[in-house]
Amino acid sequence: MHLSRRSLLAAATTAAAVSGAPAAAAEDGRGPLRTGFERLAADGYALLGGRRVGIVTNPTGITRDARHIVDVMHADPRVSLTAVFGPEHGFRGTAQAGGSEGRHDDPATGLPVYDTYLKSGRPLADVFTASGVDTVVFDIQDVGARFYTYIWTLYDCMEAAALAGKRFVVLDRPNPVTGRSAQGPVLHREFATFVGRQPIAQAHGMTVAELARLFNAEFLSTPVPLETVLMTGWRRSDFYDATGLPWVPPSPNMPTPDTALVYSGTCLFEGTNLSEGRGTTRPFELLGADGIDGRWAAAAGELGLPGVRFREAYFAPAFSKFQGTTVGGVQIHVHDRAAYDPVRTGIALLVTARRVWSGFAWRSDDWIDKLTGSAQVRTMIDAGAGPDEVAGAWQRELAAFRRVRGEYLHYR
Repeated sequence: MHLSRRSLLAAATTAAAVSGAPAAAAEDGRGPLRTGFERLAADGYALLGGRRVGIVTNPTGITRDARHIVDVMHADPRVSLTAVFGPEHGFRGTAQAGGSEGRHDDPATGLPVYDTYLKSGRPLADVFTASGVDTVVFDIQDVGARFYTYIWTLYDCMEAAALAGKRFVVLDRPNPVTGRSAQGPVLHREFATFVGRQPIAQAHGMTVAELARLFNAEFLSTPVPLETVLMTGWRRSDFYDATGLPWVPPSPNMPTPDTALVYSGTCLFEGTNLSEGRGTTRPFELLGADGIDGRWAAAAGELGLPGVRFREAYFAPAFSKFQGTTVGGVQIHVHDRAAYDPVRTGIALLVTARRVWSGFAWRSDDWIDKLTGSAQVRTMIDAGAGPDEVAGAWQRELAAFRRVRGEYLHYR
């Protein structure tokens, strides 16, 4: 019964995925890249014709010439855009981590902006109902990591749209760190939070449209009427610099595509007493703490991890952990992106940090378990396991996720 439902949903979504855009070779990646929004606009917004539209977006929802899609759609009489829904950091991006912009009217367009951050289920469905829209559109740039909260904003909005009886449209954008494969541990449901609602891999290797298909068929108890507008010209092996698109930081501590490349591994240091580089110009590439010296970079370098080198580094964060204090640690230098495994690298850095620095500690709230999706990584590292042993423990669950993931991939 489950397989039948999954197949029917996948087939329905695939058909809708191409209905709102001109025919092009999305599967083989030929031709220049065009985002889901570009294809939607090129078709005169036919997919949204006669609808009262609300859009879930943030500063990354831009055109190739760096105009915000809300400004573009609001000025176009072919689409009736009547509301905007802002996620963490807000629609215009004025809030730091753990913040949002609240309910307000957008000064540029006059549109009502509703706050979705930390809302889900019926309360979020009530927001959609109060807005008066009948179609919810999602267009936000993801970075490819399970604990980056925008994909769970997508999930929560899909669930709420189903509850509110709204239609849901996802405009696709590239996974900036490629969609080659999934890596890392898979979340256990008992550890579900806003940094991981459902059992997917730590580095999922999917686009938001692919994730939407997976969420709808595998996880939502009541599927939403879902349509996706695919990209054309994107290959799964493409890093962001191959897309020709401008990079807008999806959040204040994601300044470059290089940050996204390491993030799915080094964000794990949020679960420790070490700085993950917040408050520096290279967040998630610089890691350290007061009392660490060059032994850490040396220990990490001895592991011979593929595609990456480690430099002894010293820095003083302007905010967050160790604010204003010069600390020692490492800077990550990725020299071969194709060979680099960010999750395994992050685990190796945790293991070596614990071995060379006596002050190492996990955050007292077991945040590391929420980030990795179970207690397994923490308990194995505490027991003295090495990086290969820790990574080996999640391979069976990862293989199972990869099989499920394969049913929802658009791009080949």
